[in-house]
Parts: sequence; C-alpha cells; structure tokens
Amino acid sequence: MRRAVVLWEAYVTRFEDALERCRLHRLSADEAGEMLGISGRQFRRLRGRYEEEGAEGLRDRRLGRVSPRRAPEGELERMRRLYREEYADFTVKHFHEALRERHGYRLGYTVTRLALQAAGLVKAAPRRGKHRKKRPRRPLPGMLLFQDGSQHRWIGALGHDLDLVVTLDDATGCITSALLVEEEGTQSSFAGLAETIAAHGLFGALYTDRGSHYFHTPEAGGKVDKRALTQVGRALAQLGIRHIPAYSPEARGRMERAFGTLQQRLPPELRQAGVTTVAAANRFLRERFVPAYNARFGKPPAEEGTAFVPYAGASLREVLCVQEDRQVGRDNCVSWLGMSLQIPAQRHRHHYVRAMVRVHAYGDGTLAIFDGPRCLARYAADGTPLAKAEASHAA
Repeated sequence: MRRAVVLWEAYVTRFEDALERCRLHRLSADEAGEMLGISGRQFRRLRGRYEEEGAEGLRDRRLGRVSPRRAPEGELERMRRLYREEYADFTVKHFHEALRERHGYRLGYTVTRLALQAAGLVKAAPRRGKHRKKRPRRPLPGMLLFQDGSQHRWIGALGHDLDLVVTLDDATGCITSALLVEEEGTQSSFAGLAETIAAHGLFGALYTDRGSHYFHTPEAGGKVDKRALTQVGRALAQLGIRHIPAYSPEARGRMERAFGTLQQRLPPELRQAGVTTVAAANRFLRERFVPAYNARFGKPPAEEGTAFVPYAGASLREVLCVQEDRQVGRDNCVSWLGMSLQIPAQRHRHHYVRAMVRVHAYGDGTLAIFDGPRCLARYAADGTPLAKAEASHAA
C-alpha cells in the first residue's frame, strides 16, 4: 500500500512539473506528453481535468469499473459446480470441451482455466522444458503404423490395472485399433492388427518396442535377432509388412504422447458412461471414444491418397494366430498344452502317425490342425472336436 502511495505522489509531481513547463512555453503539449509517456492529446485531456479537480482528476477513471467483457459470475459458478460434482478427474482442456458439447457453455478456455485455478480446483501446469524437434510424419496414411501397450487404471471400478493396446497411424495420428486386455501379449497384438487390416487394409511397416512377443533379443537391451521370428514377426513377414524395432523411448515419442492423452481422457469418460467391465469398455472404445478421439486429434496427411492396400490373401484369421509345428503321436493324436487332440479319419490318408503337422491357436481359444494348406480338424478351447460342419465353415 505504501509503495502505491509513493508511486502516485511521484506521478503527480512529474505531471505538475511538465504542466508548469508547458505554461511557461518551455514545452509544447506534445513534448510534455512525450515526457510523461502519453500522447499530446491525452496530456491536454489530463490538463483540463487537473484544472477542474486537482490531482484527483489524474486518476484512471476505469479503475473500479466492471468491464463489459467480464465473464458472468453466475456462469462461472455453474462451471465450478459442474467441475466439483461431475468432472473433477478431467483435465481442464477435456473439461472445457465437455462443457461446450454437453452443457451449452460459451466461455473460452483461458477464462475457464483461470477461474478454476483461482478457486483452487486445479493447479497451474508446470512450465515445459526445452522443446525437442519432432520427427516429420510420413506423408501418406498406411506407410507406418505404431503399436504399443500402456498399463494403467483404465476402469476405476475394477480396482486393478489393465493394458490398453493401441495401433496408431503415423501420418494422421489416428487410432486404427484400441483394445483393453488383462495383459498385453501375442494375441492382443494379433487382435489389433486384425482390426486395422479389416478396416483399412495392409500397411507398409509396423514400429514397436522390443517386447518379447514382438522380437527375440539375445542380450537384454541389445540388438534384436531378426532371423528368429516371434509369432507376431512371422505373421508380419507372411503379410509383407516390415517390422521395425525401437531402441529408445524417445523413438516412440508420438505413441507416448498419445498414451498421455488417453490416460487423461479415457478413465473419466468410462466412469461417466458407467462402464465397469472390460467387454463394455472395448465396445465404448470402438463405438464412441476412438471415433471422437480421431475427430479431435487426427491430422490431415501431408499428401492426398493412401498407402493402405486391400487385403486379398487367405483367411486373415489363419495368419494372425499362433502357429507351431507338432509331430503326431502313435495314437494319431497331437499334444498341445496338456491336451491330446485326436485327428479324425481322413479320406485321403489313413493316419498321420509320426507326421509333422501345424497347430493354429486363435485368440478366442479355439484350435485347428493343418497339414500344409489342408485343415484336418478344429477344436474348442478345451480340446473337444468341433462338428465337421463347424470345421468346414470356419476354414
């Protein structure tokens, strides 16, 4: 308070000095205004008010006046109440979008953020560090895709963490597949690839970390062994998709930033939608969240067109599955995870004793045995043979 008084007295003294010089014709009004850091017109206006009111006439008449552009207090209070009661786990940006879409809110983002900070409902964000130059995006969709998983408390009602497996296009930043699972692995990777290829077609390359379901790495933190393919690596090679390993978290920066956004936005959206199960969450992701995410965060590609190619090969289900060779036993059965899978009689061959066959294990738990391109039999998850009609239809 004392400092304000001293500054005010100094300002009055400077004005009176300039005014006296102007009266003695030592300064023009424009020169007196320049000395005070104001225009000559403003100086003449203040001179008239000073002569009528004295030093009080120099005070800024806008002080204490309510700005016509000031946000309505009633609207701000409604906004704060909604945040406290319904959106306390939303980020300010996400909250502002929800207000505009669902509650007819018209105030700007900055006004909203400052009002929430003033009320102690949110903290000011820390200043960002030095900007890191981003890698240019591929010019066309389908040239490069990322796939990765993030462990998080996605569904609060479950009380434990889940893995969200996301497949993302580099050119547009759009999600092509998002799936919640108990644990990320081979089958969840296959599910993401199947959904992507079914919706968009084959793509050029897939960029992933060096997780054990993606690559064999002989030495921890070392180079991957590109000759010893994992199940995912074998399937990608079979589809003609190049598989690129990431050797640092920074190399997957675009994916990491996407997960940061998803961790902020998806859990509160699931809570508001009343989602409490993994199955319901995956429906919500597919039908509502991913389309809205892509509309909000997707970017137009640098060039027109697409690098996605329609898939016209054999059944995608027979490629995106676990495949392992097994030797048939003397009882014409194949051993698989403690089960004995009986190969039924075939018209073209009496038995397969000591022959090498290939077992296919699918994401839904069902199994099949192949001899080259020929499907010999299909089985339920418990090893029970499926009816011939079911087997031939599934093939």
